[in-house]
Order: sequence, then C-alpha cells, then structure tokens
Amino acid sequence: MVKKMKQEVKVVNKWEKLAPEKVIERTIEALKANGVEAFAVKNREEAKKKVLELIPKGAEVMTMSSVTLDTIDISKEINESGKYNSVRNKLMSMNREKQGREIQKLGAAPEYAVGSVHAVTQDGKVLIASASGSQLPAYVYGASKVIWVVSTKKIVKDMQEGIKRIYEYTFPLEDERARNAYGVGSGVNKLLIINKEFIPGRIMLIFVKEKLGF
Repeated sequence: MVKKMKQEVKVVNKWEKLAPEKVIERTIEALKANGVEAFAVKNREEAKKKVLELIPKGAEVMTMSSVTLDTIDISKEINESGKYNSVRNKLMSMNREKQGREIQKLGAAPEYAVGSVHAVTQDGKVLIASASGSQLPAYVYGASKVIWVVSTKKIVKDMQEGIKRIYEYTFPLEDERARNAYGVGSGVNKLLIINKEFIPGRIMLIFVKEKLGF
C-alpha cells in the first residue's frame, strides 16, 4: 500500500511541474505556426485581465466547465457581472426536456467560447478530453472566437505524453470532482485533438505560469 501511494504521488508530481521558460517559448512558436494565437502571462490576475480585454462588453459568451476558469473567477465575472450576454445563464433557465435541441444549438455556436484544455504538445497540438463532448463543437468550429486559459504545467513533450497525462492525471482528478459535485463519475469518452486552426485569430491560448486546473 505504501509503495502504491508513493507511485501515485510521483505521478501527480510529474504532471504538476510548470514548464521552463525555453519550453514555453518553443511551444508558443509552434502553436502560432499551427494557427493558434498564443502568449504567456505571469499569474492568474494577469490571465483574468487579458481574457476580459479580449472580450467586448455585451458580447455573447459561453463559459465552458473549467476548474481553471472557476479558480481565477472568470466564470463568475462573465456570468454574474451583467456586462456580457451569458449563454450559460440562458441554458440554465431553459427546460432540457422541452428545449433540448435549442440548448444544443446555443452551446455549440456562441460568439465567444472560453475554457481550458488538458494538454498542449511542444510541437503545437492541443488535446481536450470530455465526458459528454458538449464543449467540443464550439471549440472545433461553432464559436467565432475561442479563448483558452492554460497553466504551463499542461505543456507536454508530444501527443503520446499528452494522452498519458489525461489518463494518469486529469481523469482521476476530474472523476473525483464530478462524483463530489454531481454524484456521477466522469470519463474520457471523447478526445479532441486540434492539429491546426485555419482561421487566423479565431483561437487564442493564454499560458499562465502558475499551477491551475487539471
């Protein structure tokens, strides 16, 4: 039992390490080459400020479920300040049984989609795991603008390491969170890989040099 606990701690510690400066710079350049506008900020305060600078007041915004967004109060600002047209607030007021199709459409094609991701490879690929897949249509194509806030601890060497990170680190933590919050576990049921974005400026990724999210 002790040996198993040490192994689990070792795995967690591996995925908690923030990427060094050179790796961050190399990853940003790779993302830009793949059509994703990327830059880095020092901390959560700068990240929140940058996100809010990128979104015009009154814009239609969908905040995806994200521990990172909740931690830095972006979800609260967008959905509760009254300064933005919150898609999530609309969805929460709708009847899923009677308006299920309309709910799907609203969530799939907002003007702005704000969230996070689970791994970014050093050659500029982005990986996002999901139990339901509800956030994926907006990321892939539906949203006019996509903004991701991502801790530099999520930078990985390559695709193989990214998938390993999701199964070894992200999923166990998200599964525990989901069980506590909803009474139902999570799952890596759908996995999105963004290799390249062909619409200039559509996707923006903000790296944060701080440990945030899963």
